[in-house]
Amino acid sequence: MTDDAGLTRPRAPRRTGALRKLLRDPQALATATVLLVVVALGLLAPVLTQHGVNEASLEHVDADPGTGDYLLGGDRSGRDIWARLLGSVNTSVVSALIGTSVALTIGLTAGLIGGYYDRLRNITEWVFSLVMTFPGLLLLIVLMPMTKGDYRVTMLIFGVLLSPGVYRLVRNLVLGVKNELFVDAARVSGLPDARILRRHVLFAIRGPVIIAAAFLCNASIGVQAGLAFLGVGSATVPSFGSMVSEGFANLYIEPLQILWPSLLLGVMTVSLVLFGNALRDVLEGTVSAPSKIIARPSPAMRTAPEGVAPTGLLVIEDLTIAYPTPSGELKEVVSGVHLRLEAGETLGLVGGSGSGKTQTAFATLGVLPRGAVVTRGSIRLDGRELLGATERELQRLRGRTIGYVPQEPMSNLNPSFTVGAQLAEGLRAAAGVSRAEARERMLTLLERVGIPDPPRTFASYPHQISGGMAQRVLIAGAVAAGPKLLIADEPTTALDVTVQAEILDLLRDLQKELHMAVLLVTHNFGIVADSCRRIAVMRQGEIVETGTCLDLFRAAEHPYTRMLLDSVLDENSVRTDPPASASRVLAKEER
Repeated sequence: MTDDAGLTRPRAPRRTGALRKLLRDPQALATATVLLVVVALGLLAPVLTQHGVNEASLEHVDADPGTGDYLLGGDRSGRDIWARLLGSVNTSVVSALIGTSVALTIGLTAGLIGGYYDRLRNITEWVFSLVMTFPGLLLLIVLMPMTKGDYRVTMLIFGVLLSPGVYRLVRNLVLGVKNELFVDAARVSGLPDARILRRHVLFAIRGPVIIAAAFLCNASIGVQAGLAFLGVGSATVPSFGSMVSEGFANLYIEPLQILWPSLLLGVMTVSLVLFGNALRDVLEGTVSAPSKIIARPSPAMRTAPEGVAPTGLLVIEDLTIAYPTPSGELKEVVSGVHLRLEAGETLGLVGGSGSGKTQTAFATLGVLPRGAVVTRGSIRLDGRELLGATERELQRLRGRTIGYVPQEPMSNLNPSFTVGAQLAEGLRAAAGVSRAEARERMLTLLERVGIPDPPRTFASYPHQISGGMAQRVLIAGAVAAGPKLLIADEPTTALDVTVQAEILDLLRDLQKELHMAVLLVTHNFGIVADSCRRIAVMRQGEIVETGTCLDLFRAAEHPYTRMLLDSVLDENSVRTDPPASASRVLAKEER
């Protein structure tokens, strides 16, 4: 596919389903193949063997492998080891299916209910705490006369005993998810609780449940084999446990007899866990294609537009970012962006939601979401090309050369660690200083950014500080290693007006002290009015107007810029109707 400028661009990758992703994952493909082969061997046992699992022959007692039609030889009772191995596979598969399905059905259902409904949690807690008091293995042995040695009934009981572990896992996951905004949005949209639990909550917690299911299968197989090893259960049912027990008793005569069941049992259990991990990764999207560059323009294409110098601390030229659509086409969210930022300068990147501001900032940081495709462009920081750089090279730049201040401070602090631990960790990684030196430097910076009691804040957890203090903490962390460029992405969005002014003053002071270049990403012209020397206005992925702050405020040329300016309220006017320029822009959009 060739564009108007003659640049060859490859076709967009088509949307990949879960099955196709699994087939592309080497770990998933290898483990799934092993499991399918083992299960298929068990199912084809009547075809692949000429003897029954309990058919004994005195001529083949402790027979060597390959004796007659005994592929793996005979055991000390003269039975075909190959036939018993395949029969043990079927026993293990049935045990895993029964134990896991019962545990998941009970534990998952109760965990969703107990985690979502506070009034029912005490009941579910009491019930599963009671189940946990039973000694599992001992109970299975005591109930063996009632089950008449049927391993299927035993696995059903064992599934009930496994359910408290599933319940507690699911309950804890639901407690962490049920107050998320997407669940609240589902509630206010009128969805019934059953659909919210099935479609939204369960979907969000499926990863850990899949891993738990793999371990449940292994537990069921292991317990069934363990009981058979102890001689508990029907002696006519082939099992890896009984084969290992017989091989152990015959170890000094025929050592290979213990090898075959042990090896096959180990292969099955390891493959189950590895396949569960791979399946979790696919369903959670962690193996999807990362952001990448699929086309690079020729040097002649990377020419800056008229009036923009090709030099500067940060130079972005013809940057285009796209995402694949369900139809397989690429939809551009950033198109041909040109920006230049000099050392020590503050540039305001202004635009409405969805205009591509944050995507441009993320591309500079090298942290575009997975699936993002950079089709063309160039991003140079201090003369160094960032597009195409390896993750290791970008890690050397982040924190040291590029700092970042996010727009939601509380969401960017880990609630499990103190503020000081997170700040010191970042500084030590960026500057390579000792723990004591990192602490002293961060305490000094916390005081510089206006924290009243730095030691107390340093030792606090994120929930113990306010939003304004959290933003100051993140600013301190961003400038700790003395970066040349600071990207502030909506740094005052979640703060009240008074704190907004304080944060903007702080950024301005730090910029002057450290002689940093600042890329201030925002949607509010009022925020950049006294902080930026130049402004770039972004709309629908394109830069529609650039200029000095004074020029744009006095005589903005583009209708979108004028609409944004007209949307800024002042203390002398209260508008009840859209401004004239806004009406014209919106009317044009509708047409």
